[in-house]
Parts: sequence; C-alpha cells; structure tokens
Amino acid sequence: MRFKPQMLVLGLAAFALGAPVSGQRSDDQLNPRSVELQKQGEAHYSAGRFNEATDTLETALAVDPRNRTAFVDLARVATKEKLFGKAIRLTNKALLLDPNDSNALSVQGVAMVELGASARAQANLQKLKQLCPQGCPQLSALSSALTRGPTVASAKQATTTKTN
Repeated sequence: MRFKPQMLVLGLAAFALGAPVSGQRSDDQLNPRSVELQKQGEAHYSAGRFNEATDTLETALAVDPRNRTAFVDLARVATKEKLFGKAIRLTNKALLLDPNDSNALSVQGVAMVELGASARAQANLQKLKQLCPQGCPQLSALSSALTRGPTVASAKQATTTKTN
C-alpha cells in the first residue's frame, strides 16, 4: 500500500519524459515540406526558371538544412548561371551530409573543371569510379566534362592575354 503512490509518481515521470522523444523525427528523415519544395525547385530548374528555382530551393533548405538533394539542385542552378565557386561551396555542404553522394561529386567535379581545377575534378572522378564500378550517369557526365575541358577558364585566358 505504501509503494502505490511512489510507483504512480515514477510511472507518470517515465511517461512525461518519454512523450517528447516519441514525437521527434529521426536524423535521417527529412521534413516533408522541404522535400516538396525541393521537387518544386527541380521543376523550375527543368523549365529554365532559374530565379524561381533558386528561391524555392533556398526555402527548402531553410525548412530543413539536412536536405542534401536541395543543395545539389541549387548547385546545378549555380552551374547553369556560371557561378562555379558557389556550386562548389553548395556541393561541399551536401558532401558533409553524405560524403558518398554521387550527384554532389559529379556536379562539384564539373564545376571544378569549368574553373580549371582538373586535378581536383579527377579526384572526384576516382571516387565516383569506386562508388559506381558498373558506371553511372554521374560518372559519364564528369568524364565527358574532363575530356571536354574548361569552357570558362579558357575563355578568360583568351581575353586577358597581354599584347605588350
């Protein structure tokens, strides 16, 4: 009889401590609103509306900063706008979340090629070869970019050559 009130208090304490934990999401589960916004941003990107894509993808990241697909899509937009440094920074953030993200490695490698950092892009290519031994679209995209070479860096060199 004496233990009944104590057991009741202990039971209520255990319930109160466990309730907030059961309502939280796990670390690997993204906010559904962020995923929805990321898909809308991807649709804007596909339609060529880069400003709208940027706004929507940034909103997706504000809702859930762990959405690495939104980082990669935002890096793709930056690449289309020839903001290769920004694309590399964004893919670095995605790679912090998952170092083996083949999309991020490929987009980052292409941006590096465009800036003339072919040696660093080659390192991404080697990592992609390990991740996709049978080949994948990301591997072929980076391989073709390395074969093609930089388009922006060579254009800058041609226009900045001194004629003295």
